Amino acid sequence: MHNFNQLHDHCHLTRRYFLQLGSLAAAAWSESPLAAAGATPDHPLLKDAIAKLEYLAPLDRIHIADKGRTGVLKFSPEKLREVGLVPETWSLEVVADTESTSAVEQPFTRAQGNALDWKCLMKLAERHAVRFLHPCICAFGDDPFHNSLWEGIPLREIIWMAKPKANIRRVVYQSYHPEGMPPFQASLPLAQVLETPPGQVPPVLAYKMNGELIPAAHGGPTRVVVPGMYGDKAIKWIQRIVLTNDFKASDSDAAVHNADTESPMKTKARFVNAPTELKPGSPAALTGYALVGISGLAKVQYCVHSRNEPRPSDDPYWTKADWHDATILPAPTNWGRGIAGGKLPPNTSHMDPAKGTPLEWPIRFTLTHWAALLPGLPEGEYDICCRTIDHNGIAQPMPRPFPRSGNNGIHRVTLTVKV
Repeated sequence: MHNFNQLHDHCHLTRRYFLQLGSLAAAAWSESPLAAAGATPDHPLLKDAIAKLEYLAPLDRIHIADKGRTGVLKFSPEKLREVGLVPETWSLEVVADTESTSAVEQPFTRAQGNALDWKCLMKLAERHAVRFLHPCICAFGDDPFHNSLWEGIPLREIIWMAKPKANIRRVVYQSYHPEGMPPFQASLPLAQVLETPPGQVPPVLAYKMNGELIPAAHGGPTRVVVPGMYGDKAIKWIQRIVLTNDFKASDSDAAVHNADTESPMKTKARFVNAPTELKPGSPAALTGYALVGISGLAKVQYCVHSRNEPRPSDDPYWTKADWHDATILPAPTNWGRGIAGGKLPPNTSHMDPAKGTPLEWPIRFTLTHWAALLPGLPEGEYDICCRTIDHNGIAQPMPRPFPRSGNNGIHRVTLTVKV
């Protein structure tokens, strides 16, 4: 599944790092199975841990949240059909904000009988569909709800159909909502919707997830995904778009959940597998993922700190810890059970159309896995931490250590080593 040659240098580094822990650790190292095995990169512990990593999970293992309290997750098939949350009955309104001076020449409304339907959406898909990898993660969340392959229509194609005319500054998109409740919504500057830098993916109205039509249980039949942004912008059950001259972001998450919904994703590392209890001298595999944020990913690092040694009071971000490089794993050849055959379609964004492999890795605004080999330790309690270094050379949680704009605190696991 992965190229273990990339771990060769790291295994030698692990041994040097372990020797630096002191004489007791050095003695434990010399007696450890890893030392006896010559610290080879294909050590079974690493092989087994890496083999368990999965990039795209099946839909039935994906968690979904109903932050707008719509009740959709409990709807019967008949109710979903009634409220327009299946392809056959879905429709989309695109209108100007009646409370501002915005104007469009061709509004689409249910009252006029010309709201966009599924047939129209699929016709747009024939010409404009885009496919891309992107995680769904809450700004306040530690880990993603899921990482998925999305397919959808750039929002700009839908906006242009409405023929925007004047005084439009933001695009507001709204979910289904029961009568008497406000819609759960998010918004984007019009410029961000209409123009995308080369090599990046535009905001989309998504209708497929991992090659399957998005079911209502996962926000379908349509939901917005904004590459590079947190789930605050990924509104589910989209049924209405409003073009407004209001300059303020009117996002529900900003008002209800006190989030900075305009912040792009941060680069950060988290553990997938880290031991919490080991016997003295027993090595262990560390694995994790890195979220590749707006500043990219240069390195993943880990450190081990004895809890018997006090940490500097003036070092809240662990900058003085003894950090060592982990190995960023290459792109998987099998992308997981969440997609047929484990293969990405060749026309996926950032993929070589002929080979179906990434043009570069890791891809910005996606996840990548990493691994490290933890050598055996003497008895005691330790903190194991991981962090990222971005392409600006800045270590997590900087340059934005404030959780309101995305949670990126250093992941710390307590390890107890005892007989």
